[in-house]
Amino acid sequence: MVTKPGIVKRRFVQSLIAVVAGNAVYLGIERYLPPRAQHHIYQVDWGLAVDFWICLACYGLVRLIRRRR
Repeated sequence: MVTKPGIVKRRFVQSLIAVVAGNAVYLGIERYLPPRAQHHIYQVDWGLAVDFWICLACYGLVRLIRRRR
């Protein structure tokens, strides 16, 4: 499979935007989440899963917005 360099760069930028936006959203709502959904530093816990799903949703939104342009 051959990919064009522009596509790789575009997907990287989309992923970066999604991760930064997702983490900003998660950090903004973390204190309102139940204790089990809050992330504890240096631990693999449910907070990481919640953060991951928020970032995944942000990635979907970025791709959806990009597709409509």
